[in-house]
Amino acid sequence: MKVRNIALCGLSSALMALCAWISVPIFDIAFTMQSFAVFFALFVLGGKWGSAAILVYLCLGIAGLPVFSGFQGGLGALLGVTGGFLWGFLLCGLCYWLLSSLFGKKWNILWAAISMLLCYGCGCIWFYTVYGDGSALGLGAVIFKCVVPYLLPDALKIYLSWQLSRKLMRYIL
Repeated sequence: MKVRNIALCGLSSALMALCAWISVPIFDIAFTMQSFAVFFALFVLGGKWGSAAILVYLCLGIAGLPVFSGFQGGLGALLGVTGGFLWGFLLCGLCYWLLSSLFGKKWNILWAAISMLLCYGCGCIWFYTVYGDGSALGLGAVIFKCVVPYLLPDALKIYLSWQLSRKLMRYIL
């Protein structure tokens, strides 16, 4: 464990908080830059330390610090309607770590896209669990509400975080 990795892990967690605060309520679920910071951390730190940064970020939120979208914090934010997407970020990081460990970093932008799909799945299942209490909101409607409007913006954020990480890598490490 190197001091540099710990410092970059902390900085990445702080970047996730800052990007979560950049929130545009265009759709029912606010559009944030959180996923940009998550993937930037994964691209720069790799799967292991990037996942650690995501875990630190979630722990800060659980502890009550207002690091989530809308300056929210506490366990209530993780158990709320969009909490599945927050938990999904951790699964996203672990999936990225697994894929990049097994198949190498040559295809890391593809591993990020696959990982994002896992995050969508986790978020949709949680959203459906919270809202799907026998109401007319079916799984298809949940996917249409929680995934479809965000596919293109999230793909763009993955691409931008990948490009930025490639440009800044020589200065960071």
